[in-house]
Amino acid sequence: MTTSRQAERPKRPPLIPDQRRELLLKHLRRDGVLSVQQVKQLFGVSHMTVRRDIAELEQQGLVFSVPGGVRIASHVPHEPTFQAKSLTEQREKRAMAREADTLLRDGMTVYLDAGTTLHALVPHLAEHRELTVVTNDFNAVELLCGARHLEVIHIGGRVEPDNRSSVGRLAAATVSHLALDTAFISTSSWDLIRGVTTPSEQKVEVKQAAMAAASQSVLVAGASKYGTFGKYKVAALRSFDVIITDTGLTEAAAEGVRGEGPDLRLVPPAPETDAGES
Repeated sequence: MTTSRQAERPKRPPLIPDQRRELLLKHLRRDGVLSVQQVKQLFGVSHMTVRRDIAELEQQGLVFSVPGGVRIASHVPHEPTFQAKSLTEQREKRAMAREADTLLRDGMTVYLDAGTTLHALVPHLAEHRELTVVTNDFNAVELLCGARHLEVIHIGGRVEPDNRSSVGRLAAATVSHLALDTAFISTSSWDLIRGVTTPSEQKVEVKQAAMAAASQSVLVAGASKYGTFGKYKVAALRSFDVIITDTGLTEAAAEGVRGEGPDLRLVPPAPETDAGES
């Protein structure tokens, strides 16, 4: 039975959008991820309102869409090995490599960062003439050794066996003595607020040295890595002239990235039929 006191109790006024989004962030910081249905029940709003709130926060780089829900930025404590990474998202990597190749011209001096995404660019490099390829990636050097029409410079330094690359101060010092046209940079984690990050301190100096030595810096990174961060910061997204990623990046996130200034290129996965191309 409803008492007169209960009947007189005023209804709680609905939250304005900014209040609702701030509260959503608070819940996500606690829980990490929420489904759209959970958010609807939490605030008593429609599916469309929830999606609007998520898109607004995602454009600001504060949250990231997942199928059926939303999550907060997640920490990457360490990188998978080269072998483990090489088995994932192969079609996306081939497509991004093909787009990166459109930035290459014969006679250029380019830096190729280590990693499986940029490894897909190696076969394209061999198609150019008088290209100088500077890299810390042992896999790339092995593939390009027989390409006598190219000049290949491995930068040396401390060996990182899991990723088959060289890192650290000695490697960075070599890069700093070169004049590069374009530096192609890879990453295991990137987002709007923190930019490009890595869980490996030894990788920071090399990436930064390559960017400093280059006239143009290009980030090539899959959308699945967006919304994650490592312990060490490499560079803000505004430091890149071009960012190449796949169409897994949501439009709201893409708008936020474009707002930082780089030329953002979203490429669809390569067809299954060209699986043997790279």
